[in-house]
Amino acid sequence: MSFKSLQEIVESTRKTGQPFWEVVLTEDLSESQQTRAETLAKMQRLYQAMKEADQNYDRALKSPSGLVGGDGEKMAWAIENGTLICGDFIGHVMAKAIKMGESNACMKRIVAAPTAGSCGVIPAVLLTYAEQHEVAEAGLIAALFVAAGIGEIIASRAFIAGATGGCQAEIGSASAMAAGALAYLRGGDADCIVHAAALALKSLLGLACDPVAGLVEVPCVKRNVIGAVNALTSADMALAGIRSQIPPDEVIDAMRLIGNAMPAALKETGEGGLALTPTGLAIARELKE
Repeated sequence: MSFKSLQEIVESTRKTGQPFWEVVLTEDLSESQQTRAETLAKMQRLYQAMKEADQNYDRALKSPSGLVGGDGEKMAWAIENGTLICGDFIGHVMAKAIKMGESNACMKRIVAAPTAGSCGVIPAVLLTYAEQHEVAEAGLIAALFVAAGIGEIIASRAFIAGATGGCQAEIGSASAMAAGALAYLRGGDADCIVHAAALALKSLLGLACDPVAGLVEVPCVKRNVIGAVNALTSADMALAGIRSQIPPDEVIDAMRLIGNAMPAALKETGEGGLALTPTGLAIARELKE
């Protein structure tokens, strides 16, 4: 991607009159040498794969470690019973985020968005929104291009892998991508989109990647919930006219600096944070036996 900043995309929308997603699509076409129809079809397949992954959740499955499985169904029951403080919409977002993360841990087919460990954030936000609001599939596909554009900039200016930047790079990036996509679906302009992303990302700066026993299960699955709900609140703030005092691209740069400063023990090695708690160590020992 020739764009090196979110601000360049914003400026391109102003110069060309194209919406954010069209600017991203146009840039992708120039690099991939694919036709517009081929590129749209590819994104449509990714969207369909997200839907299928959500629909194919199996409440009976447990991950090989036994640490993950069935919690998505618990959230679904809580929605049905009306016991959630957050209400139905956020409840469905939470349930989908958990289900997708559990499906990943149980080796089912998911879409890495942008990574497998953060696969629940974007689908939870977009699929729930699509189910509860009248949105044509074309609108959802456009929103995914918005998310992709944000993710591309984050990946080029910083990182999206927990092994290089901590969980802020995975859940943080996914949350920023989902926030921008949702802001687009709610009618936000390019400026609103990038500030929604910035508000989401800066709220998760410094998040450690500390998987218990080195597995992408605890606390990874539940962090998808945090990333998804954070995306909702960030999009709402941006849509209300609230802007990040630190420019979006500088927020990404700050994430890079923080990631580089993190010790290796907090970057997917399973050697620090929650993984080093007495219970975390006990789980790791038990799984090795």
